[in-house]
Amino acid sequence: MKPLVSIIMGSTSDLPVMEKAMKFLDEQQIPFEVNALSAHRTPDAVEDFAKNAAARGIKVIIAAAGMAAALPGVIAASTTLPVIGVPVKGSVLDGVDALYSIIQMPPGIPVATVGVNASLNAAILAMEMIALSDTAVAERLANYKASLCKKIEKANQDLAEVKYTYKTN
Repeated sequence: MKPLVSIIMGSTSDLPVMEKAMKFLDEQQIPFEVNALSAHRTPDAVEDFAKNAAARGIKVIIAAAGMAAALPGVIAASTTLPVIGVPVKGSVLDGVDALYSIIQMPPGIPVATVGVNASLNAAILAMEMIALSDTAVAERLANYKASLCKKIEKANQDLAEVKYTYKTN
């Protein structure tokens, strides 16, 4: 089994944030790999990874980073693959520093960016990209999206059972 998605973290301290992405990809049967690479501590390894990812069959890269958050942009500078940045909440600025670092890319070096700590959305976006050329993945994606609707329908059924004197529905 060859990975289609590569999840890259600046360090393993980002692992708790990225677990939702890994769980989702696993549940959706999307092969993925996970590695730690640092834009600042291992810049040569990051460049080598980015330059060779497509040749290894990777279709989408999800890159998580906090604070200065250079990793997604550094990867995007060395590949033509889509890169999805996940800003990770730091200790002082609640991840806004990472968010700004990732979204403020120069022309020609785009990084799709999800919300702070929103690795699940990154995984869903990666699946949507893969679904463009894989009908089996597209079908699983459609089923997942339908399940979201069913969750809300169930929530409304449950809310209908909540009784208050002045509640009108």
